[in-house]
Amino acid sequence: MADSPYDRYMKAEAASRAHGETCTRCSPNARCGDGQRLYESFTRLQDAYLAKQKELRG
Repeated sequence: MADSPYDRYMKAEAASRAHGETCTRCSPNARCGDGQRLYESFTRLQDAYLAKQKELRG
């Protein structure tokens, strides 16, 4: 069964956080290329999830 939008967004957040905890080139204010890609994936999925929730709640 496919992951729900919430599950996908939470997995993306976990991947971004895990990368940030181990990458020596990332900081809270700047990210390496991989860190930026992971963070952008997380924010895109989060925005999509929240927009869908807002739509469902009217």
